[in-house]
Amino acid sequence: MKHIYIIGTGLIGGSLALDFKNALPDCIIYGIDKNEAHLIEAQELGVIDQKATYEDLPNADLVVLAIPVDVAVNELPKVLNKVSDFSVVIDVGSTKQAICKAVDNHPKRRNFLATHPIAGTEFSGPKAAIQHLFKNKTNIICEVEKTASKLQEQVLDLFVKIGMRMRYMNPESHDKHIAYVSHLSHISSFMLGKTVIEKEKNERDIFDMAGSGFESTVRLAKSSPEMWTPIFEQNKQNVVETLEEYIQNLSMFKQMIVEDDFQSVYKTMKDTNYIKQILNGIH
Repeated sequence: MKHIYIIGTGLIGGSLALDFKNALPDCIIYGIDKNEAHLIEAQELGVIDQKATYEDLPNADLVVLAIPVDVAVNELPKVLNKVSDFSVVIDVGSTKQAICKAVDNHPKRRNFLATHPIAGTEFSGPKAAIQHLFKNKTNIICEVEKTASKLQEQVLDLFVKIGMRMRYMNPESHDKHIAYVSHLSHISSFMLGKTVIEKEKNERDIFDMAGSGFESTVRLAKSSPEMWTPIFEQNKQNVVETLEEYIQNLSMFKQMIVEDDFQSVYKTMKDTNYIKQILNGIH
């Protein structure tokens, strides 16, 4: 793969560009972005080599769609219309059902591979791009059987070269599971931040008391609303279901404290310590 086009030169698109350049020293990275300032910044930072437009897409070996999921649903068919029969197009969105459905009957469906590299930070824009962001991370691949064998092999080999491990899943399962391990985490962080901000209006010293535990828990509240609002919208049903379960657990924990049932408080936390073993297995 020599000609790689990144549509959306922010954190994920930019980080993939850096890793692809490292894995394929002879490749040329082209950037496409509706934000001209992002394109200029990405080129200055060496994230991309050249600026491009959709009119250049017939030259692409690989196109990466790294834009908000609501925009991706509209743009993916247009991108597929432009690319050659020998190109492969991937998206990196955090929801998969809507994007897969959008091109299910597209004449060039075989040229598309639905992917979700699970990695990121709370920062955005080209300056947030970092090398090795995806090393030892999981990449969820959906509907792999609908992509031409030779094209999918090229992309999957490239992901392996940058250090990712693959998991295969249907779009429905992906969206259900990711609601728990990613989407709920972001909502929790945003709402904790909101609660503290509202309290801080009356108690100016609250942030002086905030330690590393608060900082790490609320970190995701710095994430981009432009990216996350469409994710919650596209995955509404699963997000609502996870929130109902989460709120139920919060209410139960609150009731234990109200009733001075600290033995149950202790047991609940002790049982939940099992998450350490799960996370150790992931890492």
